[in-house]
Amino acid sequence: MLTVGLTGGIGSGKSTVARRLRDAGAVVVDADAIAREVLEVGGDGLRRVVERFGGRVLAADGSLDRAALAGVVFDDEQARRDLEAITHPLIAARTQENVDAAPEDAVVVHDVPLLVEKRMGGRYHLVVVVEAPAQTRVRRLVGRGLTESDAQARMSHQASDAARREAADVVLDNSGDEEDLLRRVDAVWNDRIVPYAENLRAGRFHRRPTPVVSPYDPRWQQQAARLVDRLSHVLGERAPEIEHVGSTSVPGMAGKDVVDIQVGVRDLRDADDPAFVAALAAAGFPRVEDYRMDHPTDAMPDPSLWVKRFHGSCDPGRVAHVHVRELSSAGWQYALLFRDWLRGDPAAREEYTRIKEDLAEAHESNAAYAAAKEPWFNEAWPRMQTWARRTGWHD
Repeated sequence: MLTVGLTGGIGSGKSTVARRLRDAGAVVVDADAIAREVLEVGGDGLRRVVERFGGRVLAADGSLDRAALAGVVFDDEQARRDLEAITHPLIAARTQENVDAAPEDAVVVHDVPLLVEKRMGGRYHLVVVVEAPAQTRVRRLVGRGLTESDAQARMSHQASDAARREAADVVLDNSGDEEDLLRRVDAVWNDRIVPYAENLRAGRFHRRPTPVVSPYDPRWQQQAARLVDRLSHVLGERAPEIEHVGSTSVPGMAGKDVVDIQVGVRDLRDADDPAFVAALAAAGFPRVEDYRMDHPTDAMPDPSLWVKRFHGSCDPGRVAHVHVRELSSAGWQYALLFRDWLRGDPAAREEYTRIKEDLAEAHESNAAYAAAKEPWFNEAWPRMQTWARRTGWHD
């Protein structure tokens, strides 16, 4: 089951996107609808809300007066926390019921207005954010009956556009008309969501077909941060440390458009626990069984020091490699030292970039490209150690 978190600021067009995804075949779980459902007449949620806030939040017919409740909690942090303590567990339980009721091969879209504010991104395979300029959103909200000041006040209580972009795997621009937005939704569905779901079902990770060295992309840092968040959510205490490594972790340096993440475990046997492997596979990171070794250096030739486990990502929109290594093993330390050396030594960055560009041009396959780089890695190891001693580096 592929899960997609869908969010966007009020007036952004998120509901339009949700309807389009439902029409395409997704199971949409609407957080707002569930929030209304758990406070219906006769339910435990409404009873507890009235106990806390009194009859002033009830309409004449005994139902919840949502405007009155909003007025009570809007500028009262404690009141808002009390309301959330009542509603959030009920909403979470009902949400899980809806997800569990979906077919195993479904794409489940969770429509959540406060996904970014609640730091929920790590729960999903993908996060899709619908975005529109603030003035456009205000105009839409005024068209729905809000005053301009009310619209701006509601927007001010939500996450910023920058925070949403940081959380987003996909940003859908809704500054144009609805037809343009729907075209963008269809493209994301067909080009990313559906192939991702197919890869997930097949346990197949997405590969870069050829070793192309790309200019540095500042988005690599945010993409890696989202991957780390997802892996942390899935693995918890089983992975005490998770790091962004490889070329994409070095600001300003060109590299293959592949994000490398290093997962540290206390004992490599933990990575072979079936529950560990299954958790990563369900999260979109299937195990690649025939890739279990880093290349030893001449200084440390014992192969047992370089054993690891490897997982790839099913996401066709973000190629990623997950290297699971024992904390403080040779492979763990090498990956961190290599990253930090390149970050701290401009000449080393330039040299490595030149090596990568030359080898990518000379080799058509990723395997041949990787093998051709190994002699340089071996030659660079003493220089890395010298830099580590000079700077006082430690992992």
